Amino acid sequence: MSTYAKKPFTFTGWHMLAIMLAFFGTIITVNFTMAYLATSTWSGLVVKNTYVASQQFNGKTAAIREMLATGIAGELSVDAKGMRYRLTLPENTPVIADSVTAHFKRPVGTAQDFELQLTPAGDGLYLAEMDVLAGSWIVEIQAIKDGKMIMHEAKRITVSGE
Repeated sequence: MSTYAKKPFTFTGWHMLAIMLAFFGTIITVNFTMAYLATSTWSGLVVKNTYVASQQFNGKTAAIREMLATGIAGELSVDAKGMRYRLTLPENTPVIADSVTAHFKRPVGTAQDFELQLTPAGDGLYLAEMDVLAGSWIVEIQAIKDGKMIMHEAKRITVSGE
């Protein structure tokens, strides 16, 4: 038998302090990390002024209803080298626009966003050549004729890296 008896463990205030610091330190570290990642990856900006956007809502809704009533449809094709966009009326009648613009936006973040002016290729077809990075994009297309928007649509696409 040993002459040295093992001293029983005593939970002290120092032990409680260490547990509290580890617990709350972990929570605070995770919160700061999540807050940093949230603010550094997306601007969070949806509209510049929510009041102005709310006042313009009815006018924009009426314009969209008017545009949809014309029956104009757009057909979009995007690959790594550029895009094709065809505007047609019902019965495949081509639509000629003065300008067609495509805004490429990443679903999260604004660093890689860009805009393309499409070139008319005849028969309602509009083309643009540009190296488009692989991944998900939201393509917002606007077609204007005689100073009036005749088509405005947004499509979510995925461009393959091949």
